[in-house]
Amino acid sequence: MSRPPRAPRSVAAHLMWWQVLVVLLLVATAVALAALDARRDARESAAARAAAVATSVADSPDVRDVAVSGVAATEASAELQPFAEQVRRETGTSFVVVMAPDGTRWTHPDPAQVGRTYLGTRAGALAGGTVVETYTGTLGPSVRVVVPVRADGTTGDVVALVSTGITVAQLGQGFAADLRVIALAGLGVLVLAVGGSALVARRARRITLGLAGPELARLVTTYDAVLRSVREGLVLLDDAGRVRLVNDAARALLDLPPDDEVLGRTPGDLGLAAGLVRVLEGPADAHGTAELDDEVVLTEQRVLVASARTARPAAGAPAGAGGRVVTLRDRTDLLALTDELETTRSLADALRSQAHEFANRLHTVVALVELGRGAEAVELATDELAAAQALTDRVVGAVGEPVVAALLLGASARAAERGVELVVADGSQLDEGDLARAGVPVRDVLTVAGNLLDNAVDAAAARPRPLGAVVRVLLRTDADGALRCQVDDSGPGLAPDDAARAFRRGWSTKADDERPQGRGLGLALVGQAVHRHAGEVAVTRSDLGGARFAVVLPAGRAAAAAPATAGGAA
Repeated sequence: MSRPPRAPRSVAAHLMWWQVLVVLLLVATAVALAALDARRDARESAAARAAAVATSVADSPDVRDVAVSGVAATEASAELQPFAEQVRRETGTSFVVVMAPDGTRWTHPDPAQVGRTYLGTRAGALAGGTVVETYTGTLGPSVRVVVPVRADGTTGDVVALVSTGITVAQLGQGFAADLRVIALAGLGVLVLAVGGSALVARRARRITLGLAGPELARLVTTYDAVLRSVREGLVLLDDAGRVRLVNDAARALLDLPPDDEVLGRTPGDLGLAAGLVRVLEGPADAHGTAELDDEVVLTEQRVLVASARTARPAAGAPAGAGGRVVTLRDRTDLLALTDELETTRSLADALRSQAHEFANRLHTVVALVELGRGAEAVELATDELAAAQALTDRVVGAVGEPVVAALLLGASARAAERGVELVVADGSQLDEGDLARAGVPVRDVLTVAGNLLDNAVDAAAARPRPLGAVVRVLLRTDADGALRCQVDDSGPGLAPDDAARAFRRGWSTKADDERPQGRGLGLALVGQAVHRHAGEVAVTRSDLGGARFAVVLPAGRAAAAAPATAGGAA
């Protein structure tokens, strides 16, 4: 039965063993260098100590007097041997040898060597210098120094030589003591280093969740591939509300700078829209919870749907690994198509209603003909045709841009169905050339005019008047090329506080049970288009009794980004 494969070591384990190996090499190298240095210092110290002792003995009057007197070797030995041995014992040197210039020993630690010739170099000392060498003599290898003894102390002939040395064996004893200290210090450093490596490895294990290197690399590459491939924007914030991760889709949707200018900052510091900052920072809803589902958020250029969840870190993750995860989906184009579909459906309903009404009137005309009342039938048909053609002539005569004209005709049909009269104000004049000179896309005109007209019709229909409900629209370009759209209604109007909040996402005058999805978005889209073109919007009292919305979009200020959607109601 085959054994199961052993699990790969974690990153922390690899890190620890590599650190231990490096520390071992460093400590071993340091101990070896310290040992070599201690050995060199021991030899240099021994040479210096031997030189000092030899110089002191050579300067001794007793030695100089014996050397100058010219006595026989036996007498000189008898005089100097006790003195030399005393100096050797007191200084801790291995030997103190006083000799004649020809090398005959007068003193030696081994009495049998007295009278024999000194083994070592003497030429330099005979010339008045100092000889320092490592030489193997009768006591074995030793570090020795040879100095001259002069007749008058400092000058004159060399009358004797003094050699003092310390054997290598004696040096080894001192070196062994130093080596034990070095080894203990190295062991202490090794223990501290291994303990520190273990602490670092423990910390690394917590940070990497105990994953092995291949697992961690595979996890990182997989997550990076997923984050780059998903179409939804993803923003991750830590417990302190700072941005920790932004994928490419979120950076494009929010028009954010590179990571080094985003990561570690709070959403409020990134210049994002207030509604988006609220969603990112939380709490997300009226109940004060962090969870959020499909919240519509407007930016300067897009309509986003945001969802937020609390990040739940994996088991064993370090403290602070949680936070908040926000996903963003771009619904600008989808909302545009939805609004266009809604507008088309509304227009189709209006056309069906008009077809039904025209069928009734046609039946009336046919009945009049059958009754022989042809003149009345012709008069009725002519009046209906003139009324329909008059409306078309007014709209087309004032607005030559076909898409905007179609919008006004559709809005007029929907308004008439609700008992509201749509009037194109005197002075309205807008054609394709005017829009080209103003630099305002047709879709932005539809966004502004369509939403303002829908809200005005709703307001006028909600407050019937004896003289009828009226909505008036003015569309034209000013002398400086700026596009002006002004919509008046005969509704109840807006209070100053409501006027200040009307262009915020989610604001509406409808009751909650009358607010299907999309309510509270129309005027926000108008505000978005005005902001994108650096325009102005004013809400005042209309001479019709209701509210007047006046929008001015300066010429040549259109943004290069994708335009907002048209349609919808506030």
